[in-house]
Amino acid sequence: MRSPFHTLMRSITYQQLSGKAAATILARVEALFPAERGATPELMLELPDAALRGAGLSRNKLLALKDLAAKTLDGTVPNLRVLQRLPDEDVIERLTEVRGVGRWTVEMLLIFTLGRPDVLPVTDLGIRKGFQQTYGMKRLPAISTLERAGRAWAPYRSFAAWYLWRSVD
Repeated sequence: MRSPFHTLMRSITYQQLSGKAAATILARVEALFPAERGATPELMLELPDAALRGAGLSRNKLLALKDLAAKTLDGTVPNLRVLQRLPDEDVIERLTEVRGVGRWTVEMLLIFTLGRPDVLPVTDLGIRKGFQQTYGMKRLPAISTLERAGRAWAPYRSFAAWYLWRSVD
């Protein structure tokens, strides 16, 4: 299982890019680190900005990755063992302190890295489209509509999310 640092590094790199472009940039970034250690917060902070920009990162993503590294070292972003013991909202509160990491990003980490069973990312377009299609709605549902419907799916909202995503595939 990947560390929170690595998971969030990947998420930040992939934001607002096609999968292929993001994978290329991430591979270039990872190539900046020694193969035997890989990317670490300490090494991220030591890397010159020009090297990260040369790998294809935007200025905002560079700043976000440097902030992620600093907040990992200061404990704001805890290790996986600590995250596994924290309630979902505490994980969201802590990790959204990192520049470029919003609630949706942390919800994906909760579902796919921590395996949390009761997360419904109501702002996710795929979830909204899946709900619209499943319930025969003419327009995308409001977030409040999804939140209300999601209460009935607790404590298994992550599974409902998965089915909603699959319904639009």
